[in-house]
Amino acid sequence: MINNPSGSSEVFRALGDPVRQEMLSRLRSGEHTAGALGEGLPISQPAASQHLKVLREAGLVRVRKQGRRRLYRLAPERLREAHDWLAHYRAFWEARLDELEEALDHDESLEGEDGDAR
Repeated sequence: MINNPSGSSEVFRALGDPVRQEMLSRLRSGEHTAGALGEGLPISQPAASQHLKVLREAGLVRVRKQGRRRLYRLAPERLREAHDWLAHYRAFWEARLDELEEALDHDESLEGEDGDAR
């Protein structure tokens, strides 16, 4: 579970931006330079650097220097923490949706018994 309240809000703020989501998706295949992560996105190079800074500060990516290049990679631990935290809410919604499905099935079976539509 995400234990640090300020850290969790940082993670979710970082995950809430579509550009950063795309950058994280690109990192699933392995390390990338900042240029590769920003390529094809509707943002400038300085904006790409800012997005990467937010991801770094949230602990969602790591960076290592290789010569003059900086290579970014996923930091899966923070993603796991967010996933685990959201799992509680997923279970809640799955239970509510199951209840709704049962109620709808019950209403359909009542309609079939007396032939009346409600």
